[in-house]
Amino acid sequence: MACQFEVIFNILDNDEAAACGVDALDAIAEIEELITVYRPTSELSRINAAAGDGWQGVSEDVFDLLLLARDLYERTGGSFDATAGPLIRVWGFLRRAGRRPSPEELDAARACSGMHLVEFDEPRRRIRFQRPGVELNLGAIGKGWAIDRAVDRVAAAGIADVLIHGGHSSVRACGSRGLPAAAGTGAGWPVGIRHPLRPRDRLGTIALVNEAVATSGSGTQFFIDRGRKLGHILDPRSGQPASGVLSATVLAPTAAEADALATAAYVLGPGEIARIAPAGGPIAAVLSLPGDRPGRVTLLLANLPPERFQANGDLRELTIIPPAAG
Repeated sequence: MACQFEVIFNILDNDEAAACGVDALDAIAEIEELITVYRPTSELSRINAAAGDGWQGVSEDVFDLLLLARDLYERTGGSFDATAGPLIRVWGFLRRAGRRPSPEELDAARACSGMHLVEFDEPRRRIRFQRPGVELNLGAIGKGWAIDRAVDRVAAAGIADVLIHGGHSSVRACGSRGLPAAAGTGAGWPVGIRHPLRPRDRLGTIALVNEAVATSGSGTQFFIDRGRKLGHILDPRSGQPASGVLSATVLAPTAAEADALATAAYVLGPGEIARIAPAGGPIAAVLSLPGDRPGRVTLLLANLPPERFQANGDLRELTIIPPAAG
C-alpha cells in the first residue's frame, strides 16, 4: 500500500504490546496480499483478470469489502468508485507517471467504469463484470480496511487503548492515550491534520474517541499539463482530475469508511459536503479550501462542532467556517 504502518500503544500495555503489534501488522500484510493490484498473484488481480468472462468466487473478507464499496458508491452518488481502475490507468497514475489521455482513451476508460457494471451473487459470494475491461482498484479504501482488521486483532488480544495509522493519512484510535485523567482534554487520542500547502505544519488537532480519520489530497501525486496542476484524485463521474479542494478530512466510525469518504469529499467539494457528513449523523468532515489570497486557507467544518477542532495558534492565515445551523 506504499506507506508505513505503525501500531502505537500506551506504555502500561508494554508487556503485551510487542507480540500484539506484530500480529496487527501481520494482518495488514495479509490484506496487502489479497487486494493489491501490483501483484498478479493477489485475489483482486485474479478477479480483474477473469470476472469479465464469467462468475468468480470471492473470499469472505474481500466480498464483504466489495459490498461496502458498492454501498459507498451509492451513498456518495458515484464520487467514490472502486471500479475507477481504468481511469487511474489511462491517466498514468497507476505507475505514478501522470499524463493526459486522448479523448478516445478517456471515453474507453469511462465506458468500463462504474459499480453498476459489477454484478453480485450474495448467496454464493461471487461477482462478475458486465463487460470486459472493468477493473477494480481498492486503493481509496483498502488502507483503511487493513487498519480496521488490525484493530480487530488488537481488540481480540484484550488491549483497549491503541492507535494505528497508515502513512499518517489514515488513522483509527481506540480508548485513550495515557491515563484519561492525565490527558488534559479527556479521553481519546489527539491527531493532527496536516496543512495542505505546508506539509511540515499542522492546521490543527482533533481528539479521536473510538473513531477513525482520513485525509485525501493531491499535494504529492500530480503532474503539470499546460501550466495546470492535475492531481491523482479523479472524479469518477467525469473521468477528470478533481479540483477546487486542497484537502478533505473525514471522521467516521471505521477507517475504511473514513478513507473512502475522504476521497468522495475531495471530489464533491463544499457544495455537496452534506451528502458525506449530514447534520446529526456519525460522519464529520473538514474541507481545506483556497483562501482569499495565496497562502491562505479556509476551513469548512461539516457536522463537526468547532470546539472539537483545535486550530494551530501559529497559523494566522486560517479562516474557519462553522457548520450551518440545523
